[in-house]
Amino acid sequence: MIVLGVQVAEAQEKPNIILFLVDDMGWQDTSVPFWTERTVLNDTYRTPHMERLAAKGVKFTQAYACPVSSPSRVSLMTGANVAQHQVSNWTLYKDKGTDKPHKLLTFGEWNYNGLSPVQDYPHAFYAKCLPLLLKENGYRSCIIGKAHLGAIDTPAADPLTIGFDYNIGGHAAGAMGSYLGENNYGNKEAGTWTKPWGVPSLEAYHGSDIFLTEVLTREGCKFMEKSVADKQPFFLYMSHYAVHAPFVADKRFYQYYIDKGLSEKEAQYASLVEGMDHSLGALMDCLERAGVAENTIILFMSDNGGYSVGRGGEAAQRNYPLRGGKGACFEGGIREPMIAYWPGITRPGTENATPVIIEDFFPTILEMGEVKEHQTPQRIDGVSFVKALKKGKTLTKERPLYFHYPNNWGEQREDVGLPQSAIRKGDWKLIHYYETGINELYNLKEDISEKNNLIKDKRYAKKGASLAKELSNYLKKNKANLPYFKETGLSVPYPDGTIN
Repeated sequence: MIVLGVQVAEAQEKPNIILFLVDDMGWQDTSVPFWTERTVLNDTYRTPHMERLAAKGVKFTQAYACPVSSPSRVSLMTGANVAQHQVSNWTLYKDKGTDKPHKLLTFGEWNYNGLSPVQDYPHAFYAKCLPLLLKENGYRSCIIGKAHLGAIDTPAADPLTIGFDYNIGGHAAGAMGSYLGENNYGNKEAGTWTKPWGVPSLEAYHGSDIFLTEVLTREGCKFMEKSVADKQPFFLYMSHYAVHAPFVADKRFYQYYIDKGLSEKEAQYASLVEGMDHSLGALMDCLERAGVAENTIILFMSDNGGYSVGRGGEAAQRNYPLRGGKGACFEGGIREPMIAYWPGITRPGTENATPVIIEDFFPTILEMGEVKEHQTPQRIDGVSFVKALKKGKTLTKERPLYFHYPNNWGEQREDVGLPQSAIRKGDWKLIHYYETGINELYNLKEDISEKNNLIKDKRYAKKGASLAKELSNYLKKNKANLPYFKETGLSVPYPDGTIN
């Protein structure tokens, strides 16, 4: 029997923590506006539970991740920027890169085996991870859903090896074979696991008509209820496969969007968004039933920008007002919807414009969990945003944020999917293209859509040169991986033009 909320609070001093991570969700794929005005997209999607969470907590309007999944997730688990951990592209197969062949460049020895809890594992980043540090300090932890931290048959392919107590549905792949129970969630036969795309450990639901998002939600509630009954503070990493392709209709919500006039594909996508939101609401309801809603922190985030390449036509601009999408260092590829709710700490219904980046969650969650003494083999690049939550104020905007994507994603359209790096500092952002050596300069305060490239404007020559130098110095300091020219075998120059 679950005890009352007051008794639970007395039984455990540490707060419970839910990190609710969505896959490929764009900044505007919600009825919650993260811009200064509502957009068409805000009026397209229904996300009432994101609205509910935002009403309780604080929206971060300038939150960032990496252009694709694995780099963000490794940064999340380790606190390291991608320039340090060098898992710079998505991972899947052991000892094999995932870069699409490029006519001019080759992509060298990045850490395509992903994260590793084992020292000296080849082509992998050795680190002590967030769930293990929480476990050592009294937390029970569970990952539910997508992991995508280590390649198949490498140590971190199984999230249990990095410190999670429970793993439901997490493995090496970054997508699911199917959202449908009728298709066994991508497994060929009921009761089996089919690599690489079948979702593991959901055999009890094979052959059912229960959508994957709902299955993962039910498992999340079970974990929380058991932890509360055991008077055990918990960390739940609710890592949905939604809203990743391949799109399919979540029938609970699909018809509404068809009736609204969306195309079949866009109605499918919208139903995935609303299904994800329904999951958020179900978890919040579960906390209330268990009596621990007032002792549970909820952090909401997406792992990269919204997917746009495979949606075609005008739908390719689905991240408006942002430029680009998943696979790019433009705002559409890296700016994320983020909400933080800390009962008794966050001010209800507020906004915060502090620029934060995915590796900041690592020190923030440790501080929230009162983990004060810890050592890690990796350098912690992230900066806790707890002060922003407690003070309710925007912290300094002048901290540089670094984005490093020296790879070839595999899907391209115009400015999406190209090997790039970028720095944002204050209102200014510089993007460097490795194929051409060209830099672009934007003032995000005046030009959030990154339409007006100021790199050749003499008034901003010093600003462009300064940011190129700062980005280059950071990459050099970390000995960050860079592409090579096929013809010469030489490394590409840094953004400031210097040679590696």
